[in-house]
Amino acid sequence: MGKGDRKTRRGKTYRGSYGNTRVHSVQPAVVGAKATVTKPAAAVKKAAAPKKKPA
Repeated sequence: MGKGDRKTRRGKTYRGSYGNTRVHSVQPAVVGAKATVTKPAAAVKKAAAPKKKPA
């Protein structure tokens, strides 16, 4: 368990990645301001119209 281990906190810091072990929370720059990082809403796909068989 050390620098090369991706599952430990030390390994996450060494690689510069974030995950469950090393959560990266964005804090607003101004007190009381909302965080600017937001995830886009999932796009809703419409069902394709059924194809008609040629007679």
